[in-house]
Amino acid sequence: MSFADSSVIITGASQGIGREIARVFVEHTNHPLILIARNKSGLEETKILCQEKDTNQIVTLPCDLTDSVAVSNLDIPEYMAEPGIIVNNAGYFLLKKLQATSSEEFRGQFSSNAITAFNLTQRFLPDLKRQDRGLIVNICSMEAIKGKGSSGAYAASKHALLGYTRSLRKELLDSQIAVTAINLGQTYSTSWEGMNVDPNQLIDPSDVGKLIVALSEFSPRTVAEEITMRPQHGEIPPDGF
Repeated sequence: MSFADSSVIITGASQGIGREIARVFVEHTNHPLILIARNKSGLEETKILCQEKDTNQIVTLPCDLTDSVAVSNLDIPEYMAEPGIIVNNAGYFLLKKLQATSSEEFRGQFSSNAITAFNLTQRFLPDLKRQDRGLIVNICSMEAIKGKGSSGAYAASKHALLGYTRSLRKELLDSQIAVTAINLGQTYSTSWEGMNVDPNQLIDPSDVGKLIVALSEFSPRTVAEEITMRPQHGEIPPDGF
């Protein structure tokens, strides 16, 4: 099957960075979109925003991606092209020192930031293998490569996601599926709402989408294994120390 005609799965697409990734794919490509998140109303809002351009088919699939049974039962409508691109973006940020973090919060960070990517990829990897090529992009974090004293559970969960990404890349070396980790610095999203922060000091989330579109346009001979994105002028508080 043709990668050029395949659909794009974007998780965490009900708001923030995931929503912007979807909007950029609609703006720059004709790929059909499969938008997944727990928040059904948020997904529908993203769909409406993306339907300003009529050329992209868009479906929404509300799902708790931490639930492996629910993920295994996800079905794509028959009229939709099978996926050739997976963007594992789902997750959330916990700004809390490890000493103040509960066991439930620690497990929650791993469930949301790492297990979601594993579950979703397990479900749709066979579909990617039926394409002439495929791409998996996992939204990791700068904290996956250096840790953080102010958000240790989040950093640990993103370390796990990066390790998973690196291992999956090695496992798929003999296939036509590229695997990329984006180690993302501070990017403007709903996580920053209510904080006294100038959005212009943070990464523009649309730039994340543009990068992923560019990755999808590489030749099958090339993969960007890991990419770091950071604010031009460096990190800022409350987590930039």
